[in-house]
Amino acid sequence: MTHKIYKKIFYVVLTILIVACSASNCPLESTVTCNYGFYDSEGNPVVYNDTITISTLLDGHKNIFIYRKLGYPTVSLDHQDSSYINNGYSEYKSTVRKDTILINKLSGAHSMKLPMSYFSSTDTLVVTYASISNKDTIYISHDSFSYVDLPECGTHRFHSLKDIKSTESGIFSISIVNPHVNYDGNENVKIYFNGTAY
Repeated sequence: MTHKIYKKIFYVVLTILIVACSASNCPLESTVTCNYGFYDSEGNPVVYNDTITISTLLDGHKNIFIYRKLGYPTVSLDHQDSSYINNGYSEYKSTVRKDTILINKLSGAHSMKLPMSYFSSTDTLVVTYASISNKDTIYISHDSFSYVDLPECGTHRFHSLKDIKSTESGIFSISIVNPHVNYDGNENVKIYFNGTAY
């Protein structure tokens, strides 16, 4: 009887050790992002002091509800809210692009990390500046593929950058320095800002 108990304890301990060893082989940082570094037009690293917001353009449109009342701030919501009408607001329905904000009001940074689309071969990013009236648009073409390091670590979606270009309001130029977008954290893209940006 005692022999059977020791045998069960042995198998339980062995299972725990195998699971513990396997789990430690997974990477600590497993978030896949495209990493952008900030530089001046001469190629020197800079801290970007203007405030920027990065949004991505998605396919299709969505409805928004705008509430206005004289003397009060205008409210814009993704859903209808009858409490504003009950408080004297006028409601207006509008159709807008289904854009998503990826970074909101970034300032004092030397880099940024952005996710990439899994199912589209081109990502479109819109850069809005606090001190520049014009926006910049960045176009990134890429391939995406599934990657499994170890079965217990799960599946990740890696990307391979093919081409990148941008408009030139705050951005002087843009280039790919490492096309392999994975969870290694290496810089993938260099953004060279013109003199108004830092």
